[in-house]
Amino acid sequence: MAEVLNNAQLPEGIFGIQPNVPVMHQVVTAQLAARRSGTHSTKSRAEVSGGGAKPWRQKGTGRARQGSTRAPHWRGGGVAHGPQPRSYRQRTPKKMVWLGLRSALSDRAASGMVTVVDDWGFSAPKTRDAVAALKSIGVTDTEKVLVVLRRDDETAWKSFRNLGDRVDLVSVDELNTYDVLVSDRVIFTSATLAALSARGGGNGE
Repeated sequence: MAEVLNNAQLPEGIFGIQPNVPVMHQVVTAQLAARRSGTHSTKSRAEVSGGGAKPWRQKGTGRARQGSTRAPHWRGGGVAHGPQPRSYRQRTPKKMVWLGLRSALSDRAASGMVTVVDDWGFSAPKTRDAVAALKSIGVTDTEKVLVVLRRDDETAWKSFRNLGDRVDLVSVDELNTYDVLVSDRVIFTSATLAALSARGGGNGE
């Protein structure tokens, strides 16, 4: 089925660099920030309804003077300095994103957790074949696996997609630092490895 290739074939410029931990941290932080919807919203005292009339006269009641029941300290009043809709996206240079990915892949490769198979060789979409393929390359049931696929490899996508939370699928053009770091093992095919190498200009830089 799946023939495992020698890790010595991994491009040094992508899988053999010294991991840059601060860059990985910054890239992952930006990724997670971009996932936030930023739709949280509160109403200020100018936006809540009511409160047009002064609750009681200014003097002579023995109570503190009040101008509106929509002030923040009143029940049902506006929120002072509350959250408003915003974008949490951070601008991350492409070179930094690429360095973060290479650092994460190099970290996994240094631990022997990067596997390259020649081809999955599925003749038809079958989850059973996907389970057998993972076992044949030494993947254990406790490992969280990231399988890197081509977008047009429909048979492999359908074969792996029912394996639950322990197997994540990603297309090679969307491979990112966060997905690599939260996975125990990263599995490429020869085709996706070649595509990743081309993404970095062939030499990983």
